[in-house]
Amino acid sequence: MKRKQWGKKHEDERDWKQYNETLVQRGEFYLNPRFLDTWLKEIKEMNQGKIGQPYTYPNSLIVFLSVLWSKGFDLRALQGIVRVSSKKLGPFPVISFSQIRRRILSLPMTFRRRSQSLVASCDGSGMKAGNRGEWIRQKWKVQRGWIKVVIMGNTDGDIVDIRIGNEELDERRAARGMIRKNQGQIEKVLLDGWHDCHETFDLCDRLGIEPGIKIRKNAKVTGVGPRPREVRRFKKLGYKMWAKEKGYGYRWPASEGIFSAVKRIFGEGVRSHRTRNMYHEAGLKFWVYQQIREGE
Repeated sequence: MKRKQWGKKHEDERDWKQYNETLVQRGEFYLNPRFLDTWLKEIKEMNQGKIGQPYTYPNSLIVFLSVLWSKGFDLRALQGIVRVSSKKLGPFPVISFSQIRRRILSLPMTFRRRSQSLVASCDGSGMKAGNRGEWIRQKWKVQRGWIKVVIMGNTDGDIVDIRIGNEELDERRAARGMIRKNQGQIEKVLLDGWHDCHETFDLCDRLGIEPGIKIRKNAKVTGVGPRPREVRRFKKLGYKMWAKEKGYGYRWPASEGIFSAVKRIFGEGVRSHRTRNMYHEAGLKFWVYQQIREGE
């Protein structure tokens, strides 16, 4: 039986000409050798007060290569790209693939601090630790499991913070940690029913953050405190009116939309073998995605 949609039919108001231009600009971001404009200045700043062997390659070059690495280029291919770029655009020193690997795995990933009054959302998803399927893992007892990524995004589709761990990473605890860290920026937080617990409601109440947490259907309207208060309001309004009041639909671009975009652009698997490197590679996909968005 076909489900009846509630509310008005969605009207696509997207400016397709502008959207197409954004995708074209994304291609420019991938292959734009911006590091040539700042090479000497960066090296001078990086080597100021440095003890030991000086740096030869700027961080902007490593960022350029990390974008291509996230797109699937292997490390030796990246060295080849630098070599041909040096011949055509240089000359400048050619970094080796082993140095590319070390620099990418030590690249600091920080997300830009944003203004206050953010409407944020937290959600988690899995990244493959290899190219095998779940059936192979269960059949052959492969121990290399999934990487769990929990992100905090805003309703504009930008990533605010991230947590990465193994399958046992507690999504609720990770979300509360990011809420505490970014409390000065967040006005409202939109979370799915998995976060319907007293700890999260209490935290939002202490920090003065409006909770937009979906209440479970079997929630009991008893007790006092932040969660019982929200449960009573949810039961009174009903899901449709509650969702409209909270703007719950905006949770999608702040969470699932980001996961969808990152996995479509960069894939959902990692190639590294050590646990620390796998976590860094998974996080790098999200960091590069945010760099692309800011470059657009």
